[in-house]
Amino acid sequence: MSQADADGLHVPVLVERCLELLAPALFPSGAVLVDGTLGLGGHSEAALRRFPDLRVVGIDRDPHAIELATARLSPFAERFTAVHTTYDHIDDVARTHGGREGVQGVLLDLGVSSLQLDDAERGFSYAHDAPLDMRMDPSTGISAAELLATADEAELRRILRTYGEERFAGRIAAAVVRRRADQPLRRTAELVEIVRGAIPQAARRTGGNPAKRTFQALRIAVNGELELVERTLPRAVESLAVNGRIVVEAYHSLEDRVVKNVLARGATSSAPPGLPVEPESHRPYLELLTRGAERADEEELARNPRSASVRLRAARRLRPTPDHLLESRSRRRNAA
Repeated sequence: MSQADADGLHVPVLVERCLELLAPALFPSGAVLVDGTLGLGGHSEAALRRFPDLRVVGIDRDPHAIELATARLSPFAERFTAVHTTYDHIDDVARTHGGREGVQGVLLDLGVSSLQLDDAERGFSYAHDAPLDMRMDPSTGISAAELLATADEAELRRILRTYGEERFAGRIAAAVVRRRADQPLRRTAELVEIVRGAIPQAARRTGGNPAKRTFQALRIAVNGELELVERTLPRAVESLAVNGRIVVEAYHSLEDRVVKNVLARGATSSAPPGLPVEPESHRPYLELLTRGAERADEEELARNPRSASVRLRAARRLRPTPDHLLESRSRRRNAA
């Protein structure tokens, strides 16, 4: 994808609402925003234009995204830094660029980016025939074709059911195994054909392309997306300075559930039930800034159809996380 194509195609989702929620933390001189999902740089560009003293650090695992976003944001070169890594390293990035007290803002626009969807050769879209790749970083990991060739039927069924919430996961997994016994699956159109043939005709009449959930599931599995989100959210919260703000946009229920649980945990007292007085050390360390998950309104949907599935949540850092919660989290991580 060329720079001109990237700039023309990319419409950041709910950008005005994201900036409105982040604004109280970003106005002070020297504020740092970590855009943990840089993509084509739309949210970062809007933030840099809105807040003239802001520094933005953009993270992306896709080297092509880094290249295009860096070119797009070249007018802000002194205030923008790109980092090629996965966003579960957000705590390391924040320490490097934000100092000991943390950063003032974190923005996470989860899921697949416009760059990846619109570049047909990446294999993310069921609407275009392309190699079955789906890797966000094409330089590492196994492709969707390799996953489909090596996973047994039970594992394929689990991936489709868990990550795609596909009710015909068993039928599709069995059809893939039958097909690959004759020849390997290499193209997205081949997978679409298999899914269409495995799903009952009555179920194909509604809900859009029947391959949608299968492609979502494979993309999540290939890129380890849910595991990344589960590691990232607590680290993103810990990257915030007191009074810093985090805004997260999720695009399916599995991502949103992780976001909801992490933010709700921080906004809830950790004191045992029944105590007459809540100890200071057990008070919430986050304040929720949205009532549940916000969705795109009609105006946003008309401007950007990809906002249809967005779920936006935000929170403000009230105080450091209590030591007993950090220790408990560390024990769980070590046990895992």
